[in-house]
Amino acid sequence: MRTPVVMTLGMVLAPCGLLLTLTSTLTPGWRLVKGFLNQPLDLVLYQGLWDMCREQSSRERQCGQPDDLGYFAAEPVRVARGLMVTSLAVTGLGLLLATLGVRCWRDEPHFVLAGLSGVVLFTAGLLSLIPVSWYNHFLADRTVLPAQPSPVTVQVGYSLVLGYLGSCLLLLGGFSLALSFAPWCAERCDSCRKAPSSSARRSSISTVYIDGPEPALTPAIKYYSDGQHRPRPDQLGAASQRKAGFPMPRPPPKAYSNPVDVLEGEKVTNSEPGSSSRSTRPCGSTLPCDSDV
Repeated sequence: MRTPVVMTLGMVLAPCGLLLTLTSTLTPGWRLVKGFLNQPLDLVLYQGLWDMCREQSSRERQCGQPDDLGYFAAEPVRVARGLMVTSLAVTGLGLLLATLGVRCWRDEPHFVLAGLSGVVLFTAGLLSLIPVSWYNHFLADRTVLPAQPSPVTVQVGYSLVLGYLGSCLLLLGGFSLALSFAPWCAERCDSCRKAPSSSARRSSISTVYIDGPEPALTPAIKYYSDGQHRPRPDQLGAASQRKAGFPMPRPPPKAYSNPVDVLEGEKVTNSEPGSSSRSTRPCGSTLPCDSDV
């Protein structure tokens, strides 16, 4: 059996979402701060969840910068740390279940396990989308996410964009794998329709039972004899009574006889002793006359 399209799509999108989410969690590019006073114009400060880096166009990036304003103690940063790590762990569990459920080397995939992995991956996408959206909502709020006052400006970093993309891919991949429940649900519904009811139907509260004589039912069997309807056995007495009226005369039977006398024209004559007897036939017949003998 070929791997269904929804499973293939989920197995492609989910690892991509995991890679982007992992990159977003580890890289210090959630927010860009620039425009410092008495500093070079090309100086940019990258702030992430775990580290803070300073970069200039003419120099290499320097990470491990001190947090003088208490950026890492901000609530969106602390919540994002926990939720992003949880999302990565849940994504790994979902991919493990998806690998066991799809199993492209088997004849048929395990639809229930694949659908369950889709639900887990969809949950992982939500866990990563919530902190990214919350952080982006307070990005420019200097009271929630501390930053130097104006003319310093803050901008969205590349890590936040990668977090958005990774979350969306996890949501799409999880939803695609969750569609694997459809064949299993259809099979279960068909089996439930075909299976007979194992338990007798329970009577409702409004059912009332009345004990009484059974009504006389007309038998549905018809009696036939020689191609004609016959009365039932309980009606034989009434059917055997003679009907009132006068009998109609019947014509006598016809007798058939042959009107032709086959012996007509034949006479037997007694001759003298010693003489032979002969019969005379009229002339004109097929035999010769007596005078011709």
